[in-house]
Amino acid sequence: MNFHRLIPLAAGAGFMALASLACGQARSTIVIDAGHGGFDRGGVPGQRIAEKDKTLDVALRLRRVLQADGYRVVMTRDRDVFIPLGTRTAIANGYRGASFVSIHFNCSTRAGANGIETYYYRSDSAGLAASIHRNVVAGAPTENRGIRRRGFFVLRRTAIPSVLVECGFLTNPTEGRLAQSDSYRQKLAEQIARGIRRQPPPFSRPLTSSLAKAGMGPSGDFVRPSAVAERSSRSRYSRSKKSRSARYASSSKKQKSSAASRKKKTRKKKSED
Repeated sequence: MNFHRLIPLAAGAGFMALASLACGQARSTIVIDAGHGGFDRGGVPGQRIAEKDKTLDVALRLRRVLQADGYRVVMTRDRDVFIPLGTRTAIANGYRGASFVSIHFNCSTRAGANGIETYYYRSDSAGLAASIHRNVVAGAPTENRGIRRRGFFVLRRTAIPSVLVECGFLTNPTEGRLAQSDSYRQKLAEQIARGIRRQPPPFSRPLTSSLAKAGMGPSGDFVRPSAVAERSSRSRYSRSKKSRSARYASSSKKQKSSAASRKKKTRKKKSED
């Protein structure tokens, strides 16, 4: 063994470690949450591919990539066990200054449903969600379904920046086959890691045509449907309110008619007596 050759190598490794520390990577903590597990297979009834297995595989691959980059990684689960949602968020909240990334695969009763979508809830999570989403979409040969703000339990109950990424539909024939490929799951892990590092994607891809037609996402792939949902909710509430008013008016009219009928019968009975 040539020890003289090892000295500069060791010095180089030390420099890289110091550089990593200076960049903040060695101090950064990422909590990785592999969705589902144990008796909770994930997906819809009768789904052939178990979501819990694919999420765990991507999560373990992501851990290796991030650890090689100098990140501290905490797993909510690292084997096939069921972890309650409350426990997952408690683990995340135990690490101040960390970021939480929950990995899932999508499902639908409609085989044609496809694409990548990413969710966040806290406003301080939007940038992380955008970075992860754009990188995953850039590396996936499938549709861009956009970024959405939703109050999922693991996003709503975490006190740190939190993102949930749906890595494609296991119920879609093409995406299901991709998810069963080791190389594709490795690519997903690497693209998520790029997003966590806030690296720009090699290129951007447009939204699905349905989302684009809906006018969602002025910046290409960043979807802010909360206003649309709010309008939709107000519309539903308005329709519901009108419906309740119509029912109330109809009921009131019936009650008045019934009362008038009773009075008429009473007067008729008295006159007969």
